[in-house]
Amino acid sequence: MLWKMKPIKKTKVIVAMSGGVDSSVAALLMKKQGFDVIGVFMKNWSDSKNEIGECNWKDERKYAIQIAHKLKIPLITLDFEKQYKKEVIEKMFHDYYSGKTPNPDIDCNYKIKFPLLLRTAKKLNAEYLVTGHYARIRKDKKGKFELFRAKDESKDQSYFLYRTKQNELKKLIFPIGDYTKKQVREIAKKENFPNFDKKSTVGICFVGKVNMKKFLQKKIKAKPGKILNHEGKVIGEHDGIYYYTIGQRLGEKNGIKILKNSDNGSIKKWYVAKKDSKKNIIIAAPEGHKLLCRKEIFIKNPFWINKDEVEKLVGKKVNNKIKSIVYSDKKEGWMVGAVEGGTNFKDSKLRARIRQLGKLIPVKIFRTPTARKFRVSLNKPVIGIANGQAIVLYKGEKVLGGEEIAFE
Repeated sequence: MLWKMKPIKKTKVIVAMSGGVDSSVAALLMKKQGFDVIGVFMKNWSDSKNEIGECNWKDERKYAIQIAHKLKIPLITLDFEKQYKKEVIEKMFHDYYSGKTPNPDIDCNYKIKFPLLLRTAKKLNAEYLVTGHYARIRKDKKGKFELFRAKDESKDQSYFLYRTKQNELKKLIFPIGDYTKKQVREIAKKENFPNFDKKSTVGICFVGKVNMKKFLQKKIKAKPGKILNHEGKVIGEHDGIYYYTIGQRLGEKNGIKILKNSDNGSIKKWYVAKKDSKKNIIIAAPEGHKLLCRKEIFIKNPFWINKDEVEKLVGKKVNNKIKSIVYSDKKEGWMVGAVEGGTNFKDSKLRARIRQLGKLIPVKIFRTPTARKFRVSLNKPVIGIANGQAIVLYKGEKVLGGEEIAFE
């Protein structure tokens, strides 16, 4: 199997080469198809060091140079570190300080990778930007571009790409989206690529795997406060609410000493249920408690890849009249009404993801009286949903769009 796209008159493309196996195979596939390929390596973070004290990005660049040499293509190094720190890392610190749980990988794609690399492509007279993302792009009958999940669901990266614009999608190529990771490694091994068995990168985009609490402590000073249980009783102290996220377990591993539970003297597993930044209080709940779960969230000013398709699902006009009750829970004292023009669980293929490879959850979505605000109801309670996380909406394998989660 070989990814195919017929080049027109030796079409020039730039390939974002990170030093990893995915982008290396993406460059190979483009080269084999007859494209005029230019490799570009992005230097976005120089603070992380390897075992001998050298910057990690230099190690990655060495792999990219080796692959470019094998493919006989030029490799350009681009320094976007200033932009990356300002647009991604500084925003991440600000969001955590505000009590949110952001996803910097999403910001990295839509604020750094795509806009800056597409600008580079234009300067080099290249028609397309090629990356090693596990996702797929198609063009519909009306000429609109659509984003789909990857063939390999275990590596799908569409969650991080939900903010990709139409004018970007038409200039992007994801050649490995129809391959599995195993197939990509097999291709790399056959071509004798030195990185064929290189471990996939984890953690923050370009930064790598870090202890998030220690990373945040570099910029955000500790501010001790109380931890209350679901009954309002003090059960411990924290060193700063910004270091903890909703659903996170509290315990000695993250520096929290929980007092013995007053009702029976036993020590339970406690998790962050709520954070009150004004009072500097964390409210904790024991494992399985209803405070840890949510069935409803809101998204304000969501980004839609294809607005026309979303309008078919939720209607163009706001109508707050309840048409029919589709779910209720008398024990918890609330009910969800289907707003006219909204979807429901039975007849819709609408699904949502709260985390990159999280379970695809059946949802219904409808407009609220507030302009550009949508209410998303989940078909069952979900644990660990936090302000600032992204919810991405899918219809089948197609990405509709999404936004940061809000609770009201």
